[in-house]
Amino acid sequence: MEKALEEGKLVEMVSMVRETLEAACGAQVSVAVTGDSGNGVSSFINVLRGLGHEEETSAPIGVVRTTQTPTNYSSSRLPNVMLWDLPGMGAAVQSLENHLGEMPFSQYDLFIITASEQFSMNHVRLAKTIQGLGKKFYIVWTKLDRDLSTSVISEDQLLQNIRGNIWQNLQEEGICEPPTFLVSNLEPSLHDFPVLRDTLDRDLSDIRRHQALEKLSHTCEKIINNKVASLQEKIASKPFPEDLGIQNADDLGECLNAYRLLFGVNDESLQQVAQTLGTSLEKYRAAMKSQDLLTVPSENWTPPSMYYKAASSLHSVLSYFPSLGDPVAQHLREGKHRHLLERVAEDTKNILGKVLTDSTV
Repeated sequence: MEKALEEGKLVEMVSMVRETLEAACGAQVSVAVTGDSGNGVSSFINVLRGLGHEEETSAPIGVVRTTQTPTNYSSSRLPNVMLWDLPGMGAAVQSLENHLGEMPFSQYDLFIITASEQFSMNHVRLAKTIQGLGKKFYIVWTKLDRDLSTSVISEDQLLQNIRGNIWQNLQEEGICEPPTFLVSNLEPSLHDFPVLRDTLDRDLSDIRRHQALEKLSHTCEKIINNKVASLQEKIASKPFPEDLGIQNADDLGECLNAYRLLFGVNDESLQQVAQTLGTSLEKYRAAMKSQDLLTVPSENWTPPSMYYKAASSLHSVLSYFPSLGDPVAQHLREGKHRHLLERVAEDTKNILGKVLTDSTV
């Protein structure tokens, strides 16, 4: 990948990105399951794993708090997924504060907050903490069978009341409405359990893809930044380097085209990328601010016509001072080249972002 980017061969990046994303399908994902003590967290984990509570490898359950430290479990039903059974939250405010402070929430990729009987302020504060970390989470009501057996209202009304109570409490604290599932740990084939499994499978794939794209994006940005630094050293040298493909270093149009070619964001290269990904050249051109000198301007940029007039005038003046002419001209030229380089590099990052996204479709 580094070699392809250094040589400006964006079309080669497409196959590399696809190979990386395919490999990411087997990446491990950590899912944390947590809630108030007694909400059936361990029982829920056993059901997700397809295990009975009496089996040797099942998570221990009981009427008292059984999980004292974060414990991880795996399952053939969820390949490359680590399910973390987190200790239940205490009822007191201080217990919740300790819980939030002790749990290494940042290491988990997705959270499942379990609840039963009531959706307390502990649940709300937990959800708010997770949302603040930018992590995805579900709400799972785990003991629907008990609610249905004791309810005096219709099943539809009961389900509506439970969901409404959860969503209202979250809304009051400014928390976005998460996926919510009403299930029974004793009836894993009924209610929302099948939908929960499908949603979890889909989100696990999305998380793996997102993590892979983030790593690729970081890698690409680092390579591009290194390439810019290397080229900036070259253009600062004297005489102007010949290996950049630039005949006239004062012709900004020629320089812009040369830099686009070096980074692989010239039209021919972008056309190849577009064809490979089954999209249009214009999609990528629209993301560029370095298509030509007219699209480059910024607050620090001098339009080419003004630049040439100023350069001509300055050259006439400096011709009377030979010792100053070359250094000043080189300094001005270097500044313009740096600006072109930075603009092309920024466009390359933007286009690579689109290539990464388009490669996942």
